[in-house]
Amino acid sequence: MADVQTACEELGVTLGGGHTEITQGLDRPILVGQMLGEVNPARLVRKTRAAIGDLILLTRGVAIEGTAILAREMTERLRGRVDTDLLARAARFLIKPGISVVAAALAAANLGEGVHAMHDPTEGGLAAGLFELVAPVDLGLRVTREHISVFPETEAICTALALDPLKLIASGALLIAVAPDKADSVLTAIASTGVPVAVIGEVRPSSEGITVVTNGAVELLAPPVRDEIARAFEGG
Repeated sequence: MADVQTACEELGVTLGGGHTEITQGLDRPILVGQMLGEVNPARLVRKTRAAIGDLILLTRGVAIEGTAILAREMTERLRGRVDTDLLARAARFLIKPGISVVAAALAAANLGEGVHAMHDPTEGGLAAGLFELVAPVDLGLRVTREHISVFPETEAICTALALDPLKLIASGALLIAVAPDKADSVLTAIASTGVPVAVIGEVRPSSEGITVVTNGAVELLAPPVRDEIARAFEGG
């Protein structure tokens, strides 16, 4: 609870309390919470504003949370298949680079007009996040695989476990749809917070679907049936 209080103080929010309980069969702490807030309607970023031609930005890379979970929970399975130092770094991904998207989101939102949509990809990874980003407007996307940043630690662990890093839980990244003429300003504002960010694609007509370009070849991106982390824990 001291950690929760510290996090609230850092974000300038008020802790509203709750309750604790001891439950049979659970041998570790589980924390569940929610956040409620208000926003001036003029500053609300709605996904329904995404438009054809918008550029798609991705902060940090994929998949921070999934990498940390696998490194922490599958240490024995990965030992000998992944470098020990790399595994240790991956296990600390929740702290460094961390999974908060607050700084990047505020930097983009503070620019006002031009930022049309934002979405934090979580379960199902970046692949699911891309579908969720444009679902409210029923539009398509085209992203370039080479422009998507995948952490070396993520790549190594996913290779060892035969997982797709684009479909692994991706908390810590932020997708932003921004008007082309405002993209440079948004990139600069986010980079000034110390958060890496890159253009990975653009919004396209719905008739084109959601596609990924890999080495010049265009193919439809299939939505994940389940998060890769579930497949990893099921052993296949």
